[in-house]
Amino acid sequence: MSNLTLAIARDLIDQAMAHAEQNFKKPVCVSVCDATGLLLAFVRMEGAPLRSVAISQGKGYSAARLGVTTQAVLERLHRENIAIGYFCDPQLTALPGGSPLKDKDGVLRGAIGVSGLTSAEDQQVTDFIAAKFAA
Repeated sequence: MSNLTLAIARDLIDQAMAHAEQNFKKPVCVSVCDATGLLLAFVRMEGAPLRSVAISQGKGYSAARLGVTTQAVLERLHRENIAIGYFCDPQLTALPGGSPLKDKDGVLRGAIGVSGLTSAEDQQVTDFIAAKFAA
């Protein structure tokens, strides 16, 4: 897969919503960013918390900019005892629920962020989508 198109982003959002609804029975916000972290597509399911709009976008942005899951970012911050502010980017978040979207060759094509569940559940959804994207 060479590019992350709007059509692909919409499909990923649909898959993420279905996964969240089927496995966790709660509405979520889903953001898909391009490889630079810029928002490509977004959806807020009916009933998803309003705070989840910005949170999902921050998670997608962070996963794209750093090239790793936001769970991995959080683990690094804890392991190295550093603050996210050291990265000099106020849009970054280490809240789990963001995953980079890499193709089968490992090339970063974008990222997905989910918010509305627990952080661990958000991360499960994005990891599921990232694995499908890479396949």
